[in-house]
Amino acid sequence: MPHTFDPLQLNLRSAYLERLARCPAKASDYSFVNLWGWAEEYGLEWSWGESHVWIRQTRPELINWAPVGPWCDVDWSKCPRLASGAIRFTRVPESLLDIWKQAFGPRLESFEARGHWDYIYSVQELRTLAGNKFHKKKNHLNQFKKQYAYEYRSFGPECVETALELQAQWCHWRECEDSGALVAENNAIARVLKDWDRLPELRGGGLYINGEMVAYTVAETLDAETLVIHFEKGKSGVRGVYQAINQLFLETEGVGVERVNREQDLNDSSLRQAKLGYHPIGFLKKYLVALD
Repeated sequence: MPHTFDPLQLNLRSAYLERLARCPAKASDYSFVNLWGWAEEYGLEWSWGESHVWIRQTRPELINWAPVGPWCDVDWSKCPRLASGAIRFTRVPESLLDIWKQAFGPRLESFEARGHWDYIYSVQELRTLAGNKFHKKKNHLNQFKKQYAYEYRSFGPECVETALELQAQWCHWRECEDSGALVAENNAIARVLKDWDRLPELRGGGLYINGEMVAYTVAETLDAETLVIHFEKGKSGVRGVYQAINQLFLETEGVGVERVNREQDLNDSSLRQAKLGYHPIGFLKKYLVALD
């Protein structure tokens, strides 16, 4: 009997999060907010098994994502969905790949997907920016705090329209209409912001100068020890605005959290340089996997 895939449904969010909690490694891709935000862009669909949620994207090509649920103590070699026929997966965390290598042996091929690796940082380091390695970041932050009469506010539903206005301005500055990737991201941001009330795991922060929002952050609690930053945008021409929203958000919202996941660089060289500039303490590595 073929497995049925359906569009994502918001009313299954809690059930999905229960499955995600059983994953030994939680990549940013598999947070519910990320799936929901990008569902239309990637044509995401899911199929519910007894113990796992199977996810696939249908645009721009049909390819599977890693199953969400327990990975250990599973006889993957007898899993009906994987037992026969060729099948491809993307965004497979390294810990699941290691398990699958033992289960499938020579039937499995894997390829490093460096552009999808999650960048993991110490919240304490990014809150304090202490030491020589953060000297430039701390300098930009200090210049911002010295130059502007700013205010940080925790994000709530009342901030959504203001953030959408700033996002529209950001897209104008960056000429989003000339970039398919930026148009897709803009659509994902709008989808998440408009559903803020229905996504209780969200956290956010806004940065204001003279009452005008100049930056915002949208994040999510990934687990008890980790926040994931989904979107972070700042007004053009405001020196140090990104260093400020990053530091002030974690100083306020990151209390009691050890790590922050700032997602991938998607092989964008300037984005990679920027993410490396904050000195990650590690990566959550992901791979392309083919079973023949």
